[in-house]
Amino acid sequence: MKKSFLSIICLLAAFSANQALAAGDAAAGESKVAMCSACHGSDGNSMVSSFPKLAGLGEKYMTAQLRHVKSGTRVIVEMTGMLDASSDQDLQDMAAYYDSQTRQISGAQEITLVGISNPDEALDYGENVYRGGNMKTGVASCTGCHSPAGNGNNPAGYPALGGQHADYIEKQLLAYRRGERAGGANAKIMQGVAANLSDKEIKAVANYISGLN
Repeated sequence: MKKSFLSIICLLAAFSANQALAAGDAAAGESKVAMCSACHGSDGNSMVSSFPKLAGLGEKYMTAQLRHVKSGTRVIVEMTGMLDASSDQDLQDMAAYYDSQTRQISGAQEITLVGISNPDEALDYGENVYRGGNMKTGVASCTGCHSPAGNGNNPAGYPALGGQHADYIEKQLLAYRRGERAGGANAKIMQGVAANLSDKEIKAVANYISGLN
């Protein structure tokens, strides 16, 4: 029931999002992301797995997250004070620029999990979590909000996850599960989803997502 309820929330938000799409200027944003490139890359493809790839992440999602970071609703230590002088238009422009870039796919790795020593079976396990969730524990599938191919849903503000660094995804899911990552209604949804994810499921689904294209 909980799984179905969360899926319905995602679908309703996708069709009835009450905020207009972000109206950023990608061309103007190119010069504004200079301060971001050290961690995220000039084209949004970070080389360090602890920093997210921003290329193609979703303009509406990124604009919202930048606003949360600037207001302090979402705390990212490395970004403390970086957006203080940025206007809301600046944030929209930066989001538009990074969203216009093409993401380089990280690629799933050969990993083992508790009780699963075969890497192919571990990848299948991650796929099952992504596509089917876990009925027994009430974990919704990821596809309802992030799409089967991991392309997200920009009108609803759901990020594209496909090809993202597995380390970053795992870190964020753990932060959601602990209730440490905040920032709007979508964060509340993710806290509810992650609350019942096991360490094994988090590691597996993060690795699977990193190979989605």
